[in-house]
Amino acid sequence: MSAAVQERVTCVVHASGAAEIVIDRPERHNAMTAPMYEALLAHIAACRADPAVRSVLLRGAGGKSFVSGTDIAHFRDFRDGSDGIAYEAFVERVIDAVERIPVPTVAVVDGWCVGGGLALATACDFRLCSAGSRFGAPIAKTLSNTLSSRNIARLVAALGVPRVKRMLLLADYLSADEALACGFVHAAVPAGQLPDEAHALVQRLMALSGATQAAVKESLRRIVAEHSLADDDLVDSVYGSAAFRAGVAAFIKG
Repeated sequence: MSAAVQERVTCVVHASGAAEIVIDRPERHNAMTAPMYEALLAHIAACRADPAVRSVLLRGAGGKSFVSGTDIAHFRDFRDGSDGIAYEAFVERVIDAVERIPVPTVAVVDGWCVGGGLALATACDFRLCSAGSRFGAPIAKTLSNTLSSRNIARLVAALGVPRVKRMLLLADYLSADEALACGFVHAAVPAGQLPDEAHALVQRLMALSGATQAAVKESLRRIVAEHSLADDDLVDSVYGSAAFRAGVAAFIKG
């Protein structure tokens, strides 16, 4: 990974156990290049391998955008539909990696959250936003491309078919108030309060059972992305865990 890319996608693990991944390309509204996506994947892998990490925050720098999707320059050399298939497979690898993070994840949105940025935010467990944030994927107005069916399924699960049609067919945006009203965002606060709100939320999450959270997250991922109800491995891992035994013992003792 080049030094330039390292500066664009950074990760800090706080003493609290919260890892904070920052996309830092504000002059391009935090648009992602292929190397930046790879850097994000590397940080996700490092977080998964670090037992000290008990939650992950994902945010964009600059106060104008969370992530505005893939840099348009990436599409300049596309020749035909096979390039689109390869691109969507690459994006799926990134979104899938975010979804598979076993600890709770929070997207911290300050400003525009569009295209691939919307997909990244949707892959997180919770979303917090500033009051002026906007959510959308105006591809019918911009590139005339599409989203993968998996990403559309994720949007439908989070927002419902009517809102997804508004966003994709009409190129409309959802305001912070609309996103809050439909439950897509956990809270919408003034921009200055966003960092404190984010850290307060992850503190609540980290105080709860990681074993339960990991199993529920994976069940939801399978249901939405794979239409699978297979769960023997998840049930086995939770009921066979030290956390479950400790919880039962503490409940009986108390």
